[in-house]
Amino acid sequence: MRARIYRPARNAMQSGMARTKNWILDFAPSQAREQDPLMGWTGSGDTQSQVRLRFATQAEAEAYAKANGIDYVVQQPKERAANIRPQGYGENFATNRKQVWTH
Repeated sequence: MRARIYRPARNAMQSGMARTKNWILDFAPSQAREQDPLMGWTGSGDTQSQVRLRFATQAEAEAYAKANGIDYVVQQPKERAANIRPQGYGENFATNRKQVWTH
């Protein structure tokens, strides 16, 4: 049984960083998915691929994997630079702009 420990990236549709603070332990699938001939649904008998464990720190996730004899790979997150504008969103509507704001 092999697992991956990582910290998820932010949602591409949002600018917020919610749900990116925890570390996640995901198990790699041990069986290939197969298609049901009658309904066309895909599935497998592997229940471990449905398990997703959340931890506050990377060390906690590694300790859990070691304690349970799970082989794991750690993927370090790529840090995102902060996008902080000097005057914030209100700058778009300032009356003292030096040039006309148009689309």
